[in-house]
Amino acid sequence: MNDDLSKRRLGRGLAALIGEMDQPLPDTTKAAVVNPDRQVPIEFVSRNPRNPRKTFDDGELQDLASSVRQHGIVQPVVVRTLAADRYEIIAGERRWRAAQLAGFVDIPVIVRDVDDRTALEIAIVENVQRSDLNPLEEALGYDQLIADHGYTQNDLGEIIGKSRSHVANSLRLLKLPEPVRDMLSSGELSAGHARSLIPTSDPVGLARNIVSKGLSVRDAERLAQNDIKQQSNPQGAPTPRQQKDADTLALERTLSDSLGLDVTVLHKAGGGQIRIAYKTLEQLEEICRLLERS
Repeated sequence: MNDDLSKRRLGRGLAALIGEMDQPLPDTTKAAVVNPDRQVPIEFVSRNPRNPRKTFDDGELQDLASSVRQHGIVQPVVVRTLAADRYEIIAGERRWRAAQLAGFVDIPVIVRDVDDRTALEIAIVENVQRSDLNPLEEALGYDQLIADHGYTQNDLGEIIGKSRSHVANSLRLLKLPEPVRDMLSSGELSAGHARSLIPTSDPVGLARNIVSKGLSVRDAERLAQNDIKQQSNPQGAPTPRQQKDADTLALERTLSDSLGLDVTVLHKAGGGQIRIAYKTLEQLEEICRLLERS
């Protein structure tokens, strides 16, 4: 499968992609026709170590196991061949885990031979479209595609059906220290909470404060802004000239979220500046592209 074809297929979204995979290969292809309801021993199927989803709720798995005991596995697990009679999951790890809990000996599979990159793409598309990934898992999946297969943020946006800024904002979460990432992974913090902490001086301390007090995202943003102000003027309260009104701070947040980059608005009587911070040439090229398009 060439790069362009892979991107076109994935870009159509999960429903179209899985719809294609659920059909037998046509007789006109050189590959053997695969029965989508083929049963294979469950011990011959293994998880994909590159699957971005690492967290599976035990309660939800038990509920699904109860369902498959009663109704069976309605949607086959999509796999690829590793060796003779050995398969690796492309999509459907949750169903595979539930089948193990339910005591199934065999499971229905659809076999599709794809490379590592395409298998990772499909895993990310399936999980993102179904909202099965927590924000950190989603960011790590994007980062792996960029690191291992040279994708740009724009490529990823097209593949998963999200905006480039969504991808950029997800990747920004990887800047956070490990304790904050753990809180994000566990669901104690939302992505909105976590993004507000990225430019602060003590994201771990602020994150613990947010969790302990049950603060909203808006409250977390105010807390983060106070920290940033103190960084700029550690000797005391900001002078009126240094202070920013609520509208300016809101504008900075909106622009930062839209671009996926840190944006600073410096406004004063008679004019001002907008500063966009970038760290890579790719980010600079994207800024230039957006400006030229406007």
